This record gives sequence, structure tokens and C-alpha cells, in this order.
Amino acid sequence: MRNGDVSFWWQDIGLPTPRPALAADLDVDVCIVGGGYTGLWAAYYLRTLDPSVRVAVVEARFAGFGASGRNGGWLTNSVTGGRERYGRDGGARQQAALNDAVDEVIRVTWAEGIDADVAKGGELNVAYTPAQLTRLRAFAADEASWPGTDVVELSPAETAGRVGVDKPRGAVWHPHCARVHPAKLVRGLAAAAERAGAVIYENTPAVSLEPGRVQTVRGTVRAAHVLRATEGFTANLRGEHRTWLPMNSSLIVTEPLPAEAWAAIGWEHADTLGDLAHVYTYAQRTADGRIAFGGRGVPYRYGSRVDTDGRTQERTIAGLTRLLHTAFPATTPVPIAHAWSGVLGVPRDWAAGVSYDRATGMGWAGGYVGTGVTATNLAGRTLADLVLGRATDRVTLPWVGHTVRRWEVEPLRWLAVNAIYAAYGMADRHEARGRATTSPIAKLADLISGH
Repeated sequence: MRNGDVSFWWQDIGLPTPRPALAADLDVDVCIVGGGYTGLWAAYYLRTLDPSVRVAVVEARFAGFGASGRNGGWLTNSVTGGRERYGRDGGARQQAALNDAVDEVIRVTWAEGIDADVAKGGELNVAYTPAQLTRLRAFAADEASWPGTDVVELSPAETAGRVGVDKPRGAVWHPHCARVHPAKLVRGLAAAAERAGAVIYENTPAVSLEPGRVQTVRGTVRAAHVLRATEGFTANLRGEHRTWLPMNSSLIVTEPLPAEAWAAIGWEHADTLGDLAHVYTYAQRTADGRIAFGGRGVPYRYGSRVDTDGRTQERTIAGLTRLLHTAFPATTPVPIAHAWSGVLGVPRDWAAGVSYDRATGMGWAGGYVGTGVTATNLAGRTLADLVLGRATDRVTLPWVGHTVRRWEVEPLRWLAVNAIYAAYGMADRHEARGRATTSPIAKLADLISGH
């Protein structure tokens, strides 16, 4: 079994040939810090909308090195932090915009010839315990009260008809989700941004950002507009240590399953697969017949230390493997091929946002808490509109201008995050013993986390 080496997705297609680093000081119109989905979408739309704009992307390692090349491949319509915070009109508008973003990503992959194993099969979330089923029914009822959610509640038999998980009690499904191969998508998007005229400088870590200026280890980039798109790596920037918490998430992927295993499991519609646990899991059937299966490992490293090569703790691998085999007994004989981890950006209120200050030319987007495959597209388009002064509906969405307080200082941050996830794990174990309602331990953890 391979462990780390960025991710299975990158090892599957091969690590990219490095692009040149910044060789000298540079003057451009827009400097984007971060070569993941957010930065690349912003660069792509800026150049597509106005080919006269000089756009430079500076990336510490290579385009897609972070969460964009390590995630579970869910191109889904989740409103990070919940649509309720925006009120009825604002929440409905945010949901509609994210539904549209799912289809926009798919449209661009077709238009730009990006083969990212895209298959729009919807999102299936399964309840395995009585308490999870209670939450599922409440969730389905709430979703039904909002336009554009299109959630369908499924019986155990209907659930198994879509994906043959073991002993489901029910599920919810919606159509606004596609499976993607994350590294193929980010590799293709970087190439599309370059064809549009953006320039990507790799192995060029930024040190600090200020109006009109990005200081990197290889020189200074002067720009009228400076956009931060660093997500889970934001803590590495000067002055941003407590802006977003770098939360760890881990995945394993099997070797290709034999035909008899797929006959038992089904999973013919390319659904992405999740559950209603507090320490939830997420999975996809890959285009080459594997199961990629993810969840929370060690949630946070002291002092906001950020993962680099993706290496994952053995106990995390063992825990994910056990959950995989529980959901799919037919996978038990199939070896695990690869395990890896990455970091995602978590704001203190767990809600993503986009912001741009025309007076200073400074902007940012992120804090997706694991829902960024879709939200990054909407964020990148929105940043492009804001920089170019375009009066679109996107620039009035309720997540634009989002502000949130900073995370607590250490050791409070480390103690709180690890205690919260220990509590969620305890709550899941209590619920697995058959209680019909959500464990009060989880409710307390929700209250402390602000989630």
C-alpha cells in the first residue's frame, strides 16, 4: 500500500512537470496567490471575460498540490455553513447559484476538452442507525421546504437499489452532484487558464500579501488587484495564522474490485456516497472500478501546522478500512492501494465566503470546509466579476462580503478541536448501540464548535 505522495489521484495520472518559478520582480494587473481550484477558476474567468487583463498565479508547490488534488471528487451543490443563515431569499439564491455551478463546471470540462471522469449521478447519503434515520428524516423535511434542493427520501430497498451498502435504514438522494477525478480536473483547469492567457508560477511560495504587492521567496509581484486563494494553507501566510483552521481529512482507495464484488454492490449510477454520522464518511466509485473512501483522521495539528506530502497515520488507515468493510463486506478481500491526507480551510463559523475591497484591490475566497469542488467555481467567477466591476447577480449573493472572527489562540484551538471530534466519535458510538435520537454529546459539540 502506498502512503502519502500527495494523493492517489496524482499518482494515477503522474505528477506534473514543474512550471517555471518566478524569476524576477513582476508587474501585472491581477496577482492570485494559490494555484488550486479557486485561483485557477478566477484566472480562467478573468482572462476569458477580459483578455487584456494581465493575470499571474503564484503557487508554493504545483497547481493542484493542495485540496484541489486530494479531495473526494464530489462536485455537489452544498451551501457551506447552511443556507438558513442567509434568510429565505438569500438562502434560495445561494442554493440556485451552487446548483448552476455544478453544471458550469461540467460545461467547462466539455468546452475545454478536460477529461476528468465526470459522471453526474447525484449524491446519496445513507442512515445506518436509528439516530441517523431520525436526523435523515428531519433533514429531508427541511430540504423539501427550500426551492432547488430536489431531495428524495429513499426506503432501505430503494437505497440498496442505488448502492448496495450493508443494512441501510434509509437514505436521501438529490441530482445536483457529479463524480470527478480531482487531479484530472485541476490539471485540465490549469491548462485551460494558461490557454486563456494566465501565467502560473510554481515553486513560488508567497510570504505576505498587502495592497498592490505580493512578496514571495523569489521576488515581488506588484499588482492593482491581489487575490488570496490559499484555502487550508492560509495559516502559512504572514498575519493569517488564525484566519482559517487547517482541518485534516484522509482517504483510502482500493485496488480495482472484481466483477463479483461489483455485482454484489451495484453502484451503477455514479452516485457519490455519504452518511449521517457525526464523524461522517464520503466515497465514490472511480471510473476504473475502485472505491475511494474518506473521513476524518487526526483532525488538527497543533499550531495550525499544515500537511505536506499527504502521509496518513496507520490508525486512520485502519479506521477507514474498517468502515469501508462494514459498509461493503464484499470489499474485505480487496487490498487498499493508497492512503493520503490533505487540509481544508475552516472559518470560525464554518461558512465559506468571497470578499473584495475595491479601495485596496485586495480580495479572497475560501473556507469551503470540504465542499469546494463546486464552490470554488462560483467563487472564482465571483472574484472575476468583482475585479472587473461587472454588476452580475453573483456579486450580490449573500456570501459576498462575509466576515467572521478569528480562531482562538493556542493551546485553546488545539484542545477545542480535538475535544470536539473526540465527542463526535463518542456520540457515533453511543448511537451505534441503538438510541433513536441524536446523542446529547454531539449537540454539545455542535454548540462549542459553532457549527
